[in-house]
Amino acid sequence: MKKPTRQIHVGPVPVGGGAPCAVQSMCSSDTRDVGATLTQIRGLGDAGCEIIRCAVPDMDAAIALGEIKRESPIPVIADIHFDYRLALKALEGGIDGLRLNPGNIGEKWKVGEVVKAAAERRVPIRIGVNAGSLEKELLERYGHPTAEAMVESALGHIRILEDLGYQEIKVSLKASDVMKTVSAYRLLAQRVDYPLHIGITEAGTIFSGTIKSSVGLGILLADGIGDTLRVSLTGDPLDEVRVGYEILKCLGLRQRGVNFVSCPTCGRCQINLIRVAEEVERRLQGVDKRITVAVMGCAVNGPGEAREADVGIAGGKGEGLLFRNGEIVRKVPEEKLADALLEEIEKL
Repeated sequence: MKKPTRQIHVGPVPVGGGAPCAVQSMCSSDTRDVGATLTQIRGLGDAGCEIIRCAVPDMDAAIALGEIKRESPIPVIADIHFDYRLALKALEGGIDGLRLNPGNIGEKWKVGEVVKAAAERRVPIRIGVNAGSLEKELLERYGHPTAEAMVESALGHIRILEDLGYQEIKVSLKASDVMKTVSAYRLLAQRVDYPLHIGITEAGTIFSGTIKSSVGLGILLADGIGDTLRVSLTGDPLDEVRVGYEILKCLGLRQRGVNFVSCPTCGRCQINLIRVAEEVERRLQGVDKRITVAVMGCAVNGPGEAREADVGIAGGKGEGLLFRNGEIVRKVPEEKLADALLEEIEKL
């Protein structure tokens, strides 16, 4: 059961308060390059990304972000560190959210200026605690970035905003260590009712990062924790969005795109199933239909899985049976299996 949290809005996207967990990503483009950034955002939006974050390293980027926001098809969050003036300029440009840790902005009056501007526009602030950048005093007290230290850091940042009367808050607690991240979120979820943005930071490349993110986010989501998520991968942000939806889909929390099923192959397989499955999966990436597609290799589990799918194939010797809605459509040569399967999908 999902943990109840108060609801905020990032642009038109509801976060918390019973809303489905939203999928977000972060642009890898230089924010100062408006054209390149908008091209990336549009591609991510087409893939299902619901919220996008952009780095704001300097004033030129903050100014450019206003133009990006005006053209963006999805809500834009400004990622700010250290300089409160960048946050003010981003807010002036109409951005939908801030990722900002009040504790590293400096004097309290600077934080106050940001909060005042955010409050006028009802723009939420995400407090983003990262195990790699905890406050020096917490590291001295705990010895290293423990889950407890991360939670204490988050609570300290939250108090700064609460003391200024601001509660349009979202919180994240990220580490590259999966179980440390899980422990931190579990501890904080017991202490606050603010919506939580979940992720495993610096998770790695698409192989290792997908595994770490799937395990960590899967545990948290199964616990009912998580109002937005980002799968942090060293690679194309499009993969972050695709993996995010697959995690939510596996848990029955969101449904986007095709549910793709394929068998692991064995010595009974008499077609090049790996080639067929990879080709079919690649060609399905842009298909947003609520259907199940099965690519199976032999006569043991193949016909049963294929029949349960909306469309599917079950391999034989150099050929395969094509199924639709549990019925055999026809027998197809191996080299034409992928094409035949896609043709049936188009007919649905």
